[in-house]
Amino acid sequence: MLKIDSNKVILIHHWDTDGLCSAALLLNYFKINNIKTWTPPLGTFYLTDDHIEMAKEFENVIVCDMALPESNIRKIAEESNVIVIDHHHQDLIDVIKHINPIAWGANTESYPSCTWVIKNELELPTSLKVILGIVGDREHKIKDNPPFWELTRSYMKKEGVSFDELLELVYRIDSSYKIGEREAVMRIPHILKEYKDPTDIIRNREWENNLKKLDEKLKKVLSEPPEFIDGIQVKMLNTSYSIISQVTRKLAWDAAKDTIVVNTGFFDDQDQFYSRSNTVDMHNLIERAQKQGYNAGGKKDVLGAIIPKPDTGKFLLETIEYLKKKGSY
Repeated sequence: MLKIDSNKVILIHHWDTDGLCSAALLLNYFKINNIKTWTPPLGTFYLTDDHIEMAKEFENVIVCDMALPESNIRKIAEESNVIVIDHHHQDLIDVIKHINPIAWGANTESYPSCTWVIKNELELPTSLKVILGIVGDREHKIKDNPPFWELTRSYMKKEGVSFDELLELVYRIDSSYKIGEREAVMRIPHILKEYKDPTDIIRNREWENNLKKLDEKLKKVLSEPPEFIDGIQVKMLNTSYSIISQVTRKLAWDAAKDTIVVNTGFFDDQDQFYSRSNTVDMHNLIERAQKQGYNAGGKKDVLGAIIPKPDTGKFLLETIEYLKKKGSY
C-alpha cells in the first residue's frame, strides 16, 4: 500500500483519459486536499531543467501514466521522495518506489492501463475511472483481450452503458488536451475526483464544446486520404491540435494496416511522430529512437516520439523499413 508522510505533494500525470483517471484515483485514495496536479507541455514526454527544479520543491513527487526519462526521475529523487506508477515499457529505477509490472517483466496485455495498475496496487474496486482508463488506452482493441473485454462487458451490463457510450466519455475527457488547453487538463483530475457516474461527465459543458471543435477538425483531416509506401499508411498533418494519436488509431484500425502519422504543426522545432501496428512489436523501435536521443515511448503496438525537424525524414524511413521487415532493420 502507498503512504505519503507529508502534505507537500505534486502529482505529474499524462494528459489523456488513462492518465487523468489514474490521477483522480490517487487523489481519492490519498485524501490530501492540496495535492498539486501537473502535466508537462502537451505532447512532450520529458521535463526541462526548470520543471525538475520545480518538482524538487515538493517532498513527494508522484508520476503516473508517463514514462519520463530515467535521468529526469533520478534528478528529482536527489531531493524528493518519488513514486512512479505506470504501464509503459521502461527500465526499473532503483532509487524510487517504482510500480510498473511491465518494467518487472509482466506481459503488456495483462496491464492495458495505468488505472488497472493502480486498482491492483491499492486494492480498489472496478470503478468507472478504472474502466475508462482501460477503454481510453485500448478503445476497440480491448475486444481482442478476452479477460479485459469480459471485465468491460461485465461493467457495462452492471451499469447499463454501451461500449460506444464509454468511448464517448473518453472523448469528452480527452477533448481538453486535444484542443491544446493545458491549464484545463491540469484541473481535470480534481474534477474527475468528484465525478461518480457517466452523467457527471456528460453534463460538463466545457468538454461538450471542445468536442464540437474537434469533430470539425478531424473530419477535415480524415477526409484527406493517407499515402501508401510499401503497403504502409503514411499521413502528414500540420495542426496545433493534439489529435495525432486519434488520427493514427482511426487510420490503423479502420484499414488494419501499419500506420505512421507525422504532425509538423504542433511544435516550432520538433515534429510529433506516431506509429501503430497490428503485427509488429514496436519495443525495439522505441529503444532505437531513445538511443538516438529522441523522446520516445509507447507499448507493444504503438510508438510515440518527438523528433527534431531535421531528423524526421530519416526516422520516417527507418520506421518504414522496420515495419516492412516485421521488427528488424
